[in-house]
Parts: sequence; structure tokens; C-alpha cells
Amino acid sequence: MGSFSFGDFITALGLAFAIEGLVFLAFPDPVRKMMVSVATSPNAQLRIAGFISAIIGIIIIWCVRGL
Repeated sequence: MGSFSFGDFITALGLAFAIEGLVFLAFPDPVRKMMVSVATSPNAQLRIAGFISAIIGIIIIWCVRGL
């Protein structure tokens, strides 16, 4: 099992900001519409989406890092 370093966390955080910024840069109107949709969605639906996203992220990390 690999070791975790704080540098890995900061790198991942920076990558998330960069990808999000590129999405806002490339598609501002659809992102705005999506944000309105998210703001009006029920909490249960947002929790399910968050859970699924977290699981997908963990699976990707596990596949790439072999954790």
C-alpha cells in the first residue's frame, strides 16, 4: 500500500480547481443552468449524487494508485 503525503492532497485539490475552472471557462451558460437546477433539487437527490460521485472517485483512485 502506498503512503499518503500532504503534497498529494494539495495536488489533487489543485487539479480539481483547474478542471472546474476549465468547465466554467468553456461552458458558462450550461453551468449556470446546472447550478439553478442543483439549487432547486431536493436534499435526498443531492445526497445520492454526492454519494455516487464519492464512490466513483474512490474507485478511480483505487484503480490508478492500487490502494
